[in-house]
Amino acid sequence: MSEVKISEMSFEQAMSELDQVVRKLEQGDVALEDLVKFSERGAELKKHCEEKLKSAMEKIEKISIGVNGEAASVQKVENL
Repeated sequence: MSEVKISEMSFEQAMSELDQVVRKLEQGDVALEDLVKFSERGAELKKHCEEKLKSAMEKIEKISIGVNGEAASVQKVENL
């Protein structure tokens, strides 16, 4: 697992690490202490990914709907 702060991870980095955590947990040969650690890290990664997705969806909605409710021109989307 990465020692990178979850808050500094991109969506792709967090998903990759979450996938690694899930694979380790699915193997079933994890010590109890590690099981707890992996589960906590996995929950944090999941929350981070959900927040990134929510933010991206909000940006997409702003682009497609626009402030006045009409179709808006596509604007540059930053920090997805």
